Amino acid sequence: MTSFAFVFPGQGSQSVGMLDAWGDNPVVAQTLVEASDAMGEDIAKLIHEGPKEALGLTTNTQPVMLVSAVAAYRAWLAEGGAVPSVVAGHSLGEYSALVASGVLTLAQAAPLVRFRAQAMQEAVPVGTGAMAAILGLPADKVIAGCAEAQATFGAGSAEVVEAVNFNDPGQTVIAGSKAAVEKACEVLKANGAKRALPLPVSAPFHSSLMKPAAERLKEKLAATSFAAAQIPVVNNIDVAVETDADRIRDALYRQAFGPVRWVECVAAIKARGVTTLVECGPGKVLAGMVKRIDADLTGLPLFDPASLAEVKTALA
Repeated sequence: MTSFAFVFPGQGSQSVGMLDAWGDNPVVAQTLVEASDAMGEDIAKLIHEGPKEALGLTTNTQPVMLVSAVAAYRAWLAEGGAVPSVVAGHSLGEYSALVASGVLTLAQAAPLVRFRAQAMQEAVPVGTGAMAAILGLPADKVIAGCAEAQATFGAGSAEVVEAVNFNDPGQTVIAGSKAAVEKACEVLKANGAKRALPLPVSAPFHSSLMKPAAERLKEKLAATSFAAAQIPVVNNIDVAVETDADRIRDALYRQAFGPVRWVECVAAIKARGVTTLVECGPGKVLAGMVKRIDADLTGLPLFDPASLAEVKTALA
């Protein structure tokens, strides 16, 4: 069998009815029951009926993406799919990867990501933070442009803008205070970026403005028991595989206000002899990024029974 990894998506790939294609798959149904019990609400109803606005709230998006990704992973195993040689997740997806690897149970992870989302939302009032995707400019120039934009506000200013998601060689996401992000978009376009697209998000995720949220998350993580990983997990913040529970906790804490080094994560996965990365969960965002990061790699989406069958065939 082809050496393969599973990677798990973060916010942005959610949609109303995203698990409907699984029908009455017993593994998916059981996963929804488990998550609903852990969170004290009907997660299946929220995913099936929405509305879109409710699903798009950070406090809902993070748990529903986790649950949907874990459901797809369990369905894969139930269909006789092999265990991947390594896993990783983009931002929030790192929690899905930790569930897949056995470090956390779904019952632990679902309330944890809901808490993470609430802490993030409360750290920066809605409307005061922003994020934007910068296209067609190398990451080092994006970093330099952010520094240039921030400098225009003068020393000691509270305005902040930083490169936070290194998604592929031509796409870097920036985040920070609204005015600084807008200024950075101007600067980066003047410096050669093809496009600077504001993202429809409610908080400047992975920026230093998330530090207060991370401090709250740190306490929650300290009170959560972590099991030994059954599959290596490449983390976002250090692009490292950690086995010590305290080091995993610390990486999750720092990930909340530090960058998602996705280009490097994919390179680290390839360095382990992997040729195929399967995006497990709603959407095809990460599968699309794989080819743009490294033309020698294959990215495949797995989000419903049909795509599961296609992945099985491709890996056979």
